[in-house]
Amino acid sequence: MTAALILDSARDSITCKIQDYGVIGDCRAAALVSRQGSLDWLCWPRFDSPAIFCALLDADVGGFWRIAPAEPYESTRRYVSDTNVLHTRFRCANGAAVLTDLMSVAAEEYKRQALVPDHEIMRQVECTAGEFELHTVFHPRADYGRAAVRIRPTGKLGLRIEVGKGVYWLRSSLPLVLREDVAELRTHMKVGQTVQFSLTYAEESPVVMRPLGESVSDCIERTTTWWRNWARRALYSGPYREAVVRSALALKLLTYAPSGAMVAAITTSLPERMGGDLNWDYRYCWLRDASLTARALLGLGYHDEADAFVGWLLETTALTRPKLRASYTLYGDRPPRERELNYLCGYRGSRPVRVGNAARDQLQLDVYGEVIDAALQFFEHDGDFDNDTQKILTGIGEYVARNWRQPDEGIWEPRTGRQHHTYSRLLCWTALDGLLKLHEQGAVRGVPVENLCSQREQIRAEIQARAWNKHLQSYVTVMDGDDVDASLLLIPWYAFESADSPRMQATYRHISDQLRAGKNLMYRYRTNIPEGAFGPCSFWEVEYLALGGGSLERAHELFRQLLAYSNDLNLFAEEIDPESSDALGNFPQAFTHAGLISAALALQERETEPLVAGRTA
Repeated sequence: MTAALILDSARDSITCKIQDYGVIGDCRAAALVSRQGSLDWLCWPRFDSPAIFCALLDADVGGFWRIAPAEPYESTRRYVSDTNVLHTRFRCANGAAVLTDLMSVAAEEYKRQALVPDHEIMRQVECTAGEFELHTVFHPRADYGRAAVRIRPTGKLGLRIEVGKGVYWLRSSLPLVLREDVAELRTHMKVGQTVQFSLTYAEESPVVMRPLGESVSDCIERTTTWWRNWARRALYSGPYREAVVRSALALKLLTYAPSGAMVAAITTSLPERMGGDLNWDYRYCWLRDASLTARALLGLGYHDEADAFVGWLLETTALTRPKLRASYTLYGDRPPRERELNYLCGYRGSRPVRVGNAARDQLQLDVYGEVIDAALQFFEHDGDFDNDTQKILTGIGEYVARNWRQPDEGIWEPRTGRQHHTYSRLLCWTALDGLLKLHEQGAVRGVPVENLCSQREQIRAEIQARAWNKHLQSYVTVMDGDDVDASLLLIPWYAFESADSPRMQATYRHISDQLRAGKNLMYRYRTNIPEGAFGPCSFWEVEYLALGGGSLERAHELFRQLLAYSNDLNLFAEEIDPESSDALGNFPQAFTHAGLISAALALQERETEPLVAGRTA
């Protein structure tokens, strides 16, 4: 069979919905594996590196690595409990098998004692009943599918694939047949038999390739133990522990361990509107997520991760202070300029496919409040700031005091020009209020208290006067406007006003009337052509209710209903189609999972602690 015929038969399975993918990773990169056993997305060595497999965005040219029965089958999957080790179970007419997928991770002491690859994907198929024919197709492509790669057999070392500055090595416990740029394996499997694969990548360090066999089993056990030990540290003990821990594991996967940064998602250009052009690259770090991310990590007791994240946050903002960018790369640089990959057809025809992000050039004043609030939360959980960090925080406050009156693009990053956004004003108030609290608690010295207090009160007065629409009886999205968006639900979260105040109660009723998506979901704002319901906003509603905006019973009920919109692995994308419940947007989404954790913590706190204006005391 020619390479073209092999690919034609294998591509038939690449028709997955976004929710049909599971994610594996090693806290430096991540991959998506479909329920058909096809690895359709992988960027190595970092989240934002060019993809070597991106059939997710174009099945014809994107490249993939499929492992599945050659005959008709049904599949189910799950993660090994409290891990990011993925099991896909295939059941055929005469047999059954389990496919195990993971990126290898190990404790630091193990790494010091043994040679392990810098980057490795392990895939193992075990026949658990009867017999069947296994079919494997390995088809990598360079630079998001732009170019073919050269695959060279090297005997016992397997297949060598050179791409850019790095080298990939594919090894299998059974011989692979190479046809042009496609490697294939067909083998008959009987109960008890196992086939193993290892894909490694090396760029600067020496290549490490341990023999297959027992080393694969050891790697699976070691990786499983590492993830379980990490998940065990989660302090949450409420009724939603399974969903909360899965969200924590997702956030850990989205964290780039060498710097402490967290990407918004591992993918680019998964559409917010199917067939439309709302397709963005989310493999960068957004400051708008900072406060919610800090809340999730600290609330679950992951102080090391919170320390690394806040440390990255403050070091990164120091590089561009006093002016902050909306988004950064993993090492605090400006994301690359946005460009379109017109040779890719996009996920189910949703074009264009974009890499880079134009938000890098936007002004978003809300990010200043996000950074200060994350720092405040960190300090209140026994953190501390050195003199340089104190100067950074003070500089942020002084910048806000001078610039809060400017229009900006706002939290939702529209490309239609700048306006005076209520949420941006709210977060400017939050920045000054948080810095003053840090000063009062002795965490930050040298704060110009009198000026910041004056500017804080001016911002409060403007929000109360110009962001409140008397006719609508609601806070509104922009000063003196008449539209609403879901970010207004966060006014109590930042303790600007209590959730049960007359104004917030009226605002909540108006938002519910205007932005309700189906029965339980929430749009972030109204558009002429509706997009999906925004995942984080739906969880913000739960948190608003938990903060006193409604009954605790209703908050629990809504939370349970929202959990049903996750996929079978408890993973969420950015948005949800209100009609079909299908996932939309980039996947998995840090903002949504952080929102889920924050809402669960708010529910738990509401049951155990008294309410104050905003967060629980």
